[in-house]
Amino acid sequence: MAVSGFDIDMPRWDQSTFMGRLKHFANITDWRTALLPDSRLDEAKALVESCRAGSVPPGTTEEQLHYAKKLYDSAFHPDTGDRMNLIGRMSFQVPGGMAITGGMLQFYRTVPAVVFWQWVNQSFNALVNYTNRNAASPITPNQIGVAYLTATSTALATAVGLNFYTKRAPPLVARWVPFAAVASANCVNIPMMRQQELLNGIAVTDENGNKLGYSKKAAVKGITQVVISRITMAAPGMIILPVIMQRLEKFKFMQSGLHGACRLLPVPSAMLHGRV
Repeated sequence: MAVSGFDIDMPRWDQSTFMGRLKHFANITDWRTALLPDSRLDEAKALVESCRAGSVPPGTTEEQLHYAKKLYDSAFHPDTGDRMNLIGRMSFQVPGGMAITGGMLQFYRTVPAVVFWQWVNQSFNALVNYTNRNAASPITPNQIGVAYLTATSTALATAVGLNFYTKRAPPLVARWVPFAAVASANCVNIPMMRQQELLNGIAVTDENGNKLGYSKKAAVKGITQVVISRITMAAPGMIILPVIMQRLEKFKFMQSGLHGACRLLPVPSAMLHGRV
């Protein structure tokens, strides 16, 4: 049956509960949506906009509207409504993050490998941060460049420096170096990429969506939470997994070249909990 009076912007799950928020973000970060062609995403956007205008096409079901909103949220910027680039979408975080995290955990013994994978990771993070930026606080190309270079330099300095000092440390300590580099870079990259929000504040609205003004305190709180969540999301795969791999690599079946692929398995569950 067709639906009428459907509020497509109303969250499907209760956002006042943890499980409701988890289901919401798991839904819009579903990696399968990254495989859909732009034409399918544009169709979803058209349906969402039609519903907002109160003109739902005849025969449209509520489930179709929910799915269209899922595709819209996964691929279009919430402020501008523009389609985001594929790599920068949060729905691409699982496949993209898995590959990069696996590379950092696997190739950590030599300086060239560390430099390459940290550069790839920070380039990926910078693109994600820019793609999901707050459109109400524009950032100039120069500021983007400074943020990117600063974060990449921080990650490289941390990774290469710690690699040098951990040569005589237990092997497990060296495996944690990529996490230290990622954590330190996130502390630099995100605030730098969103510096306009820190300088000018972010818009604050009432329960009816009416703008009340701009708050620097809200910007600091929001960006701090993003930094913490990014580090927390990386922790399970980059702290716990090396411990498991350290033990598993003592077995013969793990010496057959499969250990690199096995590093990727626990990563997706850690990447479903947040959106910039």
